[in-house]
Amino acid sequence: MHSYESISAIVTGAARGIGLATARLLHERGARVALVDADAPAGEAALDTFNAKGERAIFIHADLARPAEAEAVVVRAAETFPGLNALVNNAGVQRYGTAEETSLELWHEVLSINLTSAFLTARAGIPFFRQAGGGAIVNVGSVQSHVSQRGAVAYVTSKHALLGLTRALAVDHAHERIRVNCVCPGTVDTPMFRHSASLDPDPVSMIEACRQMHPTGRIARPEEVGEVIAFLLTDAASFITGTAIDVDGGLLAVLGGAPRAQTSI
Repeated sequence: MHSYESISAIVTGAARGIGLATARLLHERGARVALVDADAPAGEAALDTFNAKGERAIFIHADLARPAEAEAVVVRAAETFPGLNALVNNAGVQRYGTAEETSLELWHEVLSINLTSAFLTARAGIPFFRQAGGGAIVNVGSVQSHVSQRGAVAYVTSKHALLGLTRALAVDHAHERIRVNCVCPGTVDTPMFRHSASLDPDPVSMIEACRQMHPTGRIARPEEVGEVIAFLLTDAASFITGTAIDVDGGLLAVLGGAPRAQTSI
């Protein structure tokens, strides 16, 4: 992939936030992009904002918690854009609770979307990448791929495991010129973050506290994370695989343990 024009990509969780920002960056630079999301109206609305969408962008409605749908997404994208060679596993949910507060149903919901869907799309995509002569996968983790937060046992577990999946895939497929990396953002100003903050008794103070936790004194814009993801899909990142790229405004450099909060770091 010497340029964006040679990229045929799937971006999951693409209706909003980091996924939408990433898909838009890729599309604007000439890539072919399949936007995937469980929210059909939001996904269609996102697609409507893309120029020349009929030629280089499609929307696929899918519930990635369902294995058959996750795998079908890859087949549909590969049929639409021959030479499929890029995958961004961004779909995710945030749920709160300690182990005692987390039902098995909630546990399975978080793990199926945040972790298992990434495994399924990668497993389905690798044969197409092999046919294309190589490719790149970016899994979107979190600073919680490295550290923990009180009261978010399912989410933290899923993000730690996603980094492990990244490393395992990278080692297994490096010889096939398939690179796999994990981008780990700090707090990002996305609809999911705003919703999480709204659950706090004082959302304004919570958002400000999140800003101040970062040495930069602010939280990230989705486009700032999207730029890193887009870079990792190109040949400019040809010697980067099996690693985590932290896009966190210095948060991990100072984070010693977040307080129990109804918001995501």
